[in-house]
Amino acid sequence: MKNTFYRVYANIRTFVSDYFMLMAIIYNILIQLFPVVIFVSSVFGNTKARLWLSGRKDIFARIREQLKPNEKRVWIHAASLGEFEQGRPLIEKIRELYPEFKIFLTFFSPSGYEIRKDYSGADYVFYLPLDTRSNAKQFIDLVQPEKVLFIKYEFWYNYLTELKSRGIPVYLCSAIFRDNQVFFSWYGVWFRNMLSSFTWFFVQNKLSKSKLETIGISNATISGDTRFDRVYDIATQSHEIETVKTFVGQRYCLVAGSTWQPDEELLSKYINDSQLPIVYIIAPHEIDGSHILRLESSIQKKSIRFSELKNNPLADYQVLIIDNIGILSSLYRYGKVAYIGGGFGKGIHNILEAAAFGLPVIFGPNHNKFQEALDLVNRGGAFAISDFNSIKIRLDTLFTDQKFLIESGQIAENFVKQNVGATDKILSHMMK
Repeated sequence: MKNTFYRVYANIRTFVSDYFMLMAIIYNILIQLFPVVIFVSSVFGNTKARLWLSGRKDIFARIREQLKPNEKRVWIHAASLGEFEQGRPLIEKIRELYPEFKIFLTFFSPSGYEIRKDYSGADYVFYLPLDTRSNAKQFIDLVQPEKVLFIKYEFWYNYLTELKSRGIPVYLCSAIFRDNQVFFSWYGVWFRNMLSSFTWFFVQNKLSKSKLETIGISNATISGDTRFDRVYDIATQSHEIETVKTFVGQRYCLVAGSTWQPDEELLSKYINDSQLPIVYIIAPHEIDGSHILRLESSIQKKSIRFSELKNNPLADYQVLIIDNIGILSSLYRYGKVAYIGGGFGKGIHNILEAAAFGLPVIFGPNHNKFQEALDLVNRGGAFAISDFNSIKIRLDTLFTDQKFLIESGQIAENFVKQNVGATDKILSHMMK
């Protein structure tokens, strides 16, 4: 009986070992194929694919050339621009409180790297080399980080495995976990095992901590979302844009940020139909020439581009179209109501920047993956719309009911103020 038990036990261990080995092999095969897919996309004119490839060319030689000897480094990785903004308060606080550490910042996506490659808050900014075993080993040999922060959603098997084997502490910051993620599925054993490489999880809410506990992970703290710290700082330190200030004047203004075509179709119809004495600022997510031209042609009221503001009688225009990047967060100070794009696509963009300025926020139906949106809707500081009729009712109500406008804006602003502090919670644990 005893021998039978040990044979069964040995067979189970062999099966588990083989399973993990097989999954690792499959993962590494898929990782090796990924650049092929990117290359094909670049051949067919995908600009981001081309940048993804060119940005990683000779990357180890460039890292080796730039690194200085005898430095203590913190490696911070963000997938894209949104995750960077989430991690930015941590970067800037580390530089302020722990100047002995150099910041090594990496991005996976061109939409993050190409915009922030000259970011002065980091000492080094690079693309993350592809997650192969040899790349992970070579990268960590070069950078030699003392601590590592992954922001929100980043799970790279070979990097995590290599960091764990070397005993380098790894933290997942502003993380959020949901029922539908692979970690909590019946087939997610291999993915769950990946989570064991993290030293600590700093999660946004109670649900995330509870989900981790269901799979035996207790090394987690509810720290909140560092984006609240970031947007609060932006709101308190934002600078005037004199031309925009002149354009708006004393008129009520709707600021529409990070809009896509489905958002703009609704907004254009509202602008064309509305008789309310308000002005509009639209900052599209894509600012290429064809997109701006299409937007302009859909608007019947007099519009002007941001690049054309100087030397024009601005009071004659009702619509300002932003044709550059980097100023959206400062534009919200001139609004009374904000519309945030993306809700008719994969998901909404950052609503907290507008809320921090005390603007009630409107967005499309695809917002359920965003905890801050759900929370703000429940409080009455944000409103989801699904079609033209619903956006017309909501905007008309906000712009004609002064009491409702003020109350919903105050709810939005207070929501941000009540949730600041995640950065200090994370650093007090991580750097002690």
